[in-house]
Amino acid sequence: MLPWKRAFGPLAALLLAASVATTAPAAAATPTAAPTAVTAPAPASVNAAAASSGWNNYSCKPSAAHPRPVVLVHGTFANSVDNWLGLAPYLVARGYCVFSLDYGQLPGVPFFHGLGPIETSAGQLSAYVDRVLAATGAPEVDIVGHSQGGMMPRYYLKFLGGAQKVNALVGLAPDNHGTTLLGLTKLLPHFPGAEDLLTENTPGLADQIAGSAFLTKLNAGGDTVPGVAYTVIATRYDQVVTPYRSQFLSGPGVRNVTLQDLCAVNLSEHLAIGLIDRIAFHEVANALDPGRATPTTCASVIG
Repeated sequence: MLPWKRAFGPLAALLLAASVATTAPAAAATPTAAPTAVTAPAPASVNAAAASSGWNNYSCKPSAAHPRPVVLVHGTFANSVDNWLGLAPYLVARGYCVFSLDYGQLPGVPFFHGLGPIETSAGQLSAYVDRVLAATGAPEVDIVGHSQGGMMPRYYLKFLGGAQKVNALVGLAPDNHGTTLLGLTKLLPHFPGAEDLLTENTPGLADQIAGSAFLTKLNAGGDTVPGVAYTVIATRYDQVVTPYRSQFLSGPGVRNVTLQDLCAVNLSEHLAIGLIDRIAFHEVANALDPGRATPTTCASVIG
């Protein structure tokens, strides 16, 4: 149990339950640790699930058809393996070099990451991208992130020089402008000390509350930076990043997509869009290779 859950009482339990139930895949395997420096050696072995599916292969060299490696960035309460058991093999099967990292770890909390300060997490992403570029020899990467993982890279792009190393950012249900968790965060002011406990013990959660200091800084002066193509893929049934249209970005080089506009009967919510939705996966592939894009429809589920 996280320390703030004990101290925070019923409200914290409610917030945590809502987030875990909709953002955290089951922890089925031990993920590899995020690198702390560009020169960190590649892990001696990769998680069996990832290795058997062909991702996190540091000997992979991008092809002429897909010249940029893809870096997958998990969401809150997730990790580098569980979040990507669907999408990573999907992209590997289409010829991409695919990599994933862990970030935002808290001491003593295994498997469930993305809880540390988001500025620090963006620094971890920066180091990891440098490692992938060094291993593959590519000049740029494409980033695909789910939930926090679709928003956090924007800090890297805007403040840490990432725009020089990233061609495209694709966000699956990203909380680009924060969330109220269906209004639950509006209860925080009614619990004295609650916001301080949340910030001190799980800053990665506090940073994602709509109106937080982190999000105010991130979105000041515009949502995008020049030279990067942005795609946001959202679902009307998102019950975590609410309202769902708050996920959308504005600015040059942005494409905002609602899944139900592509397939009206798609019922994916916040978790499914990143974990199992092949219609969303097809749209990710289109965003990574717009020159070869094909229409995304309900039939894309079998593509």
